[in-house]
Amino acid sequence: MNRPRLPLWGLPALVVLTWACEAPAPPEGSGPSASDDASAAAEPDPSAAEGAGSSGDPQAAPEDLLAAHGIFDDSIVFGQSAAFSGDPAGLGINMRLGIRAAFDEANRAGGIHGRELKLIWEDDRYEPELAVEKTRMLIHHGIFGLIGAVGTPTSARAEPIASESRVPYIGAFTGAGLLRRENQRYVVNLRASYDQETEEMVERLTTDLNFSRIAILYQDDSYGYAGLSGVRKALERRNMALVGEGTYVRNTLAVKRAALNLRESNPQAVIIIGAYRPAAEFIRWARKLGMRTTVYVNISFVGSNNLLRELGWSGEGVVVTQVVPFPLDADIPVVVQYRDALERHDSSAQPGFISLEGYLVGRLVVEVLRRAADPDGAPPTRESFLQTLAEAGPIDLGGFVVEYGLRDNQGSEAVFLTVIRDGQFVPVSELSR
Repeated sequence: MNRPRLPLWGLPALVVLTWACEAPAPPEGSGPSASDDASAAAEPDPSAAEGAGSSGDPQAAPEDLLAAHGIFDDSIVFGQSAAFSGDPAGLGINMRLGIRAAFDEANRAGGIHGRELKLIWEDDRYEPELAVEKTRMLIHHGIFGLIGAVGTPTSARAEPIASESRVPYIGAFTGAGLLRRENQRYVVNLRASYDQETEEMVERLTTDLNFSRIAILYQDDSYGYAGLSGVRKALERRNMALVGEGTYVRNTLAVKRAALNLRESNPQAVIIIGAYRPAAEFIRWARKLGMRTTVYVNISFVGSNNLLRELGWSGEGVVVTQVVPFPLDADIPVVVQYRDALERHDSSAQPGFISLEGYLVGRLVVEVLRRAADPDGAPPTRESFLQTLAEAGPIDLGGFVVEYGLRDNQGSEAVFLTVIRDGQFVPVSELSR
């Protein structure tokens, strides 16, 4: 079967996994900067045909319809719209790195009953309008699903487009509630939510450290608001309230005023919902202004490795919650498999939290596709993929278990604690002074 050609106007932007040479990735966790607030569009029309917008020809041959859904004689193609340039590039690049490592691993074992898994990607630079454009471009090209999107504001704009076209929106790198509604059949989340991360933060601070004075610094946009909401709810469950709130404008390091204001509230801990550079700048200013015994707790989206590099030895004691296991944990089978797959895919790549998350997303896709496909040769469909996922029960990826249902589109609720000690992250089960 001839592979459908990409229109000429799309060639400069589209990069195909099999044929492209990737430039070396920047360090994992390059600082994300959330973009403008956005709200999800209306629910998709349930009467729309699967993959609406992918093929407008009702008389198209069966193989053309399959191609419109990313299914070819020799491959199944996925698309990724994420940041691959600018400050947040490390997030998209490392999600892609992990997904590709998982796909390569599956392909070495025969793929999905003989069909290789491939990935094409577009750079949306973490901008919602670009995410809309790139998402439509990928769907038009013909993909089975969108995978590894990065961010709350971009997902808020891109996911409704995917759902309206009945294209699965899989493994987005965000814990925002806007992707965790009961009516979002085409959304598949791997990671725990921001509400669960912030609940763990507050539980550890109040139980392990017996803190009662907790403040927050958050990025003044939809990403920051999602974290703020989670912290407030966690405190309200304990009949507590924030003792102080500070904000900063995205894509800036203007955090000194917030540090000055929060110093007046004398917090025992400050929860930070932000990017790695302003988070590090805030911690430095806060300590310079006298908040040396305060505990600083960051959400997973901060970009852990870059935060560590930015803080240097001044990062001692800084906490980051994670939604995947520690990437050097040799006791978890899937982590060992991830490191082997990463080494075989790119021997220069360093293990990290973000690429591990991408790998887990890729492994989930592989497992569900294998169950949904007919061993005799009939390929999986988007609907059979989603139905298999919902009915599978617990799926053990090798010590990391996910489970979905007809009304539950989030697989994992696991949150892990890490702390910077002696210049490196270490996993911990509880906080201590």
